Amino acid sequence: MADSTASPNPAVPTPADPARPVYVVGGGPGGLAVAYALRARGIRAVVLEKSDRVGASWRGHYDRLRLHTTRRLSSLPGLPIPRRFGRWVSRDDVVRYLEKYAEHHRLEIVTGVEVSRVERTPDGTGWLLRATGGRELTGAAVVVATGHNHTPYVPAWPGRETFTGEFLHAREYRNAGPYAGRDVLVVGAGNTGTEIAVDLAEGGAARVRVAIRTVPHIVRRSTAGWAAQYTGVLVRRLPAALVDRLARPMARLSVPDLAERGLPRPDTGLYSRVREGAIPVQDVGFVDAVRTGKVEIVASVERFEDGGVVLADGSRVEPDALIAATGYARGLESLVGHLGVLDDRGRPVVRGARTPDGAPGLYFTGYTNPISGMLRELARDAVRIAGAVAKKGGGAVSRLPG
Repeated sequence: MADSTASPNPAVPTPADPARPVYVVGGGPGGLAVAYALRARGIRAVVLEKSDRVGASWRGHYDRLRLHTTRRLSSLPGLPIPRRFGRWVSRDDVVRYLEKYAEHHRLEIVTGVEVSRVERTPDGTGWLLRATGGRELTGAAVVVATGHNHTPYVPAWPGRETFTGEFLHAREYRNAGPYAGRDVLVVGAGNTGTEIAVDLAEGGAARVRVAIRTVPHIVRRSTAGWAAQYTGVLVRRLPAALVDRLARPMARLSVPDLAERGLPRPDTGLYSRVREGAIPVQDVGFVDAVRTGKVEIVASVERFEDGGVVLADGSRVEPDALIAATGYARGLESLVGHLGVLDDRGRPVVRGARTPDGAPGLYFTGYTNPISGMLRELARDAVRIAGAVAKKGGGAVSRLPG
């Protein structure tokens, strides 16, 4: 892989090039998959990655993380994930796979280049990318693939500066080692928050509490060998109300009633919540940890006061550390917000093979969290995007020799 952190890299095309490449912004799974799909159609794609290696986001996840989707349904186009990685692939093996994917397909990747703004070219025939080092790169099309987990989000809690304990976002958490013997409050009950809570409980934390604002839906990752992802694939196109009704009896059969432990069953439908962006928690030990009292459920954080934390029910806790598993922002406003291609929550208005109105040749991938599995949908989007570029690009895109 080329590294252009010190000076402009000659491998990166300049605006004077008569045939323009397709620029892919981001060297994670989505960006790599699109680059391969384009290359498979004979179209030159250049991946611009701001870090020094591919898969930067995956490298930063906590140590115990494994895919909640099966190996077979998580491979990117053109290269299966090796069987030796097991059914539920570990974080480190995902990184190894992404490195091998880029090498195997001989993808053109330039590292150390961060794109700050995407604009139409003055003549309206392509796209101008403004990047680090004063670079101005012109492409026939642009695929934005900077990732769903781009910018850590922390609510603007009043009085946070008064907290005397350790405060960190879940992105900074690696393992339970530094928290052995300590009282830890995890804020947020998504997949990240619940899994970190289990890791802390198993890793020797003296006390682990999870602050919950909205009770999550919980599903078993696998039941009698049947992965929850398989069900997600089967129901993804069904009406939300129907899936909600089907999910209720399944939840009662597979997940015990934890109301006495502070975790009642949700009063909203599972798939309706998915449509709003809330993916169910895949249980990898959280249910048992709550049932046995190793993880305690408390009310949501209201504010910070006099070194401690005040919860929504009026109670006060004083943990040694607080881990905010409060999600991420897409971070797209400065990059493309001026183009009118984002909704009121900062998400692309379209994705995959569709381009926004008034922005032909601008594609997005990886900004949803589908019930059928993120990597599966990234792989499908990549093929669709490449097909759309091949169809619409005509003679404007740079073709690979041969």
